[in-house]
Amino acid sequence: MEHRIIIERLGHLGDGIAPGPVFVPLTLPGEIVEGTVIDGRMADPRIVTPSADRVKPPCPHYRSCGGCGLQHASDAFVADWKLAVVRNALAAQGLDAPFRPTYTSPPRSRRRATLSGTRTKKGALIGFHGRKSDTIVPIHDCFILHPKLMATLPMLEEMTRIGGSRAATLSFALTLSENGVDCAVTGGKALDTALQTTLPQFSDRLVRLTWDGETVFTESAPTQAFGTARVTPPPGAFLQATPDGEAALLAAVTEAVRGANAIVDLFAGCGTFTLPLAVAAPVHAVESEAAMLAALDHGARFATGHKRVTTETRDLFRRPLLPDELKRFDAAVIDPPRAGAEAQVVELARAQTPRIAMVSCNPVTFARDVKLLIAADYRLNWVQVVDQFRWSPHVELAASLTLPHIDGK
Repeated sequence: MEHRIIIERLGHLGDGIAPGPVFVPLTLPGEIVEGTVIDGRMADPRIVTPSADRVKPPCPHYRSCGGCGLQHASDAFVADWKLAVVRNALAAQGLDAPFRPTYTSPPRSRRRATLSGTRTKKGALIGFHGRKSDTIVPIHDCFILHPKLMATLPMLEEMTRIGGSRAATLSFALTLSENGVDCAVTGGKALDTALQTTLPQFSDRLVRLTWDGETVFTESAPTQAFGTARVTPPPGAFLQATPDGEAALLAAVTEAVRGANAIVDLFAGCGTFTLPLAVAAPVHAVESEAAMLAALDHGARFATGHKRVTTETRDLFRRPLLPDELKRFDAAVIDPPRAGAEAQVVELARAQTPRIAMVSCNPVTFARDVKLLIAADYRLNWVQVVDQFRWSPHVELAASLTLPHIDGK
């Protein structure tokens, strides 16, 4: 039986939600849609009355590919919706803040992505998984990926034919570095002598290839520029998704800690914030992954024009820095995973670190952690939403918090 329903709002995953609730993908608030509802979901809606915010999706793979979920919405709508997601998360904790306009990365600017590959009877398929499906959707054009990543697709097909099996799916973690594409492969055949002999044929198209954690070749170090430093991240290491999105987050963080004489960077990764901030003040970088800190440290040693950079390998979930350790810093940058950093935030509040720059990829845990700081007399000065994952429901942000005697404007 078919139903006609009105979409009231979007959920946090980008699906339209009608009374019931009924979840309806690829719809917008105010739209009237028809279709069959099964287990609270209308999987294939027909748009009866479209929203004024509806636009034609530019990508030919949009309806089948699961990589994007919001290409049917105008840029202005998506920017406002992502800001509202963060505002609503704060409101759920009884909080509010001044918001700056959402910054959105341009199309075809993603410098890192994970593609999937599988062997077929006729060769190989390379693409993204379909919407709510394990099926791989081959892509011939992508409005998200940088063209240099798209150019690797024929090579990835060939690599899948050589190193894949019909029973498994390969994952290709691609990262565009300053000097070429870095590729980390998982899920392939065992790296035996035959494969080790065959894979170097791709060395003219990749700067580094790793296979299930083992380096096959490194033609040149795949470097990233963090301030005046050049850093070679470990294979598959975390990196901000777009260069301009990273620049927007860095600008917000730099503003939030301006005036500090000593900074601690918590969950520092490979130094995205540590190394640029060290131009103005000494920075102590804390991170649980030793390989990432080693890359940061190496980059710092050969950089010029910055203050002292120190590093510490430490699991901040199990062993957060305590107030007596934090007292030598007058600013903290904290960029935790999606789970947030409740334990570390409690210690920052106890230490009364004057300036805190918070970076988050999860508005819910961000709001939870901010509430702890507000209760400790901090002021939430502003929030900057940064949309690096264009056309997806993913939200990132940076925010400034200060104690009352610090000007956070």
